[in-house]
Amino acid sequence: MYIIKVKGKAKIPDYIQLRDDNFVLVAYFRADRPLKKLEKYGLEGKEEALKAIIEALPFGKLQPLNL
Repeated sequence: MYIIKVKGKAKIPDYIQLRDDNFVLVAYFRADRPLKKLEKYGLEGKEEALKAIIEALPFGKLQPLNL
C-alpha cells in the first residue's frame, strides 16, 4: 500500500490518499481528521502510527506505507 499527502488550496484542506500496490485509490480523507473504519483497509490498531506518518509526510511524494 502507498500513501501520498495532497496540499489543499484556499478553503480546500490537505488530503491523504491511500493506494494499493497497483496504485488504485482505496481511501481518500482529510489529513486533519482520523480515518474511520481502518479495519476495512487492514490498518486496525495502527491509528497512532498512521497519524505520526501523516504528520511527517511531505506533500506530493508517494511513499510506501509500512506500518
